Amino acid sequence: MIFGSGEYTYEVDVTWPRKPVDWTWGWTPGMACDSQNRIFVNSRGPHPLVIFDTDGNMLDSWGEDLLQDPHGLFIDADDNVFCVERDQHCVFKFDRHGKLLMTIGTPGTPGAEDGLPFNRPTDLAVASNGDLFISDGYGNAHMHKYSADGTWLQTWGGPGDGPSQFNLCHNVRIDRRDRLWVCDRENNRIQIFDTDGQYLTEWGGLLRPNQTWFDPVDDIVYITELTQQISIYTLDHQLITTWGGGGETPGEAPGQFVGGPHGICQDKQGNLYVGEVFVDGRWHKYVRKS
Repeated sequence: MIFGSGEYTYEVDVTWPRKPVDWTWGWTPGMACDSQNRIFVNSRGPHPLVIFDTDGNMLDSWGEDLLQDPHGLFIDADDNVFCVERDQHCVFKFDRHGKLLMTIGTPGTPGAEDGLPFNRPTDLAVASNGDLFISDGYGNAHMHKYSADGTWLQTWGGPGDGPSQFNLCHNVRIDRRDRLWVCDRENNRIQIFDTDGQYLTEWGGLLRPNQTWFDPVDDIVYITELTQQISIYTLDHQLITTWGGGGETPGEAPGQFVGGPHGICQDKQGNLYVGEVFVDGRWHKYVRKS
């Protein structure tokens, strides 16, 4: 099946990935690509972090002894892997081989007061200077800023639908202009901040945005929307293409959505990888055709 349009037209690779036949899989909230063009899949099941090449061959698996409720997944410029554990109320930082380097938060212990980190956090992004930004979404409605060594620097936000307020801050990513994009999912918008937490602007009218991914070369943003949709925009808010039907025509054919698109990443060839939630083990590779 063909998805998208114009220069952003994709065909689904039904052979990706080649999963071990005797393994079971859960919901897939996280997808990421490292500098070696390896695709990391974060899923809720016995094998929470699995690594594939772009041809679909499984390369490695780790985290079985530590990861319990995967949500956010981010790989920095040095190929360090950050796993945000929602129900463990913490963030784990691993090196590229799976060695644990740092833990932010106390595993299993939520913040003692509203606004304090963490209470069911959702995602993380790393700024160009190494600062860490963590969206604290399900049990909180705040954003947190940390130094690279895990020292708390700043918190902002609160529940609501006004500027700098959140109704489930679900994802954070940073564009090439060093702006923070926070998916304020249940407010159907993305809020954009500078790295000091100052509100800049927002994009409204989205269908429960889950996650963003920025093309490393072009100023293009890819958005997964929980209500069965993927949208592609310029950073200046010009819609390029979209597919999925906004939940009107979900389907089980390859590339269509049964649950809801959640994690998204892009390889060096411009192909997209998307994982779904509300359904077990459903992943898609969209091969760019133009």
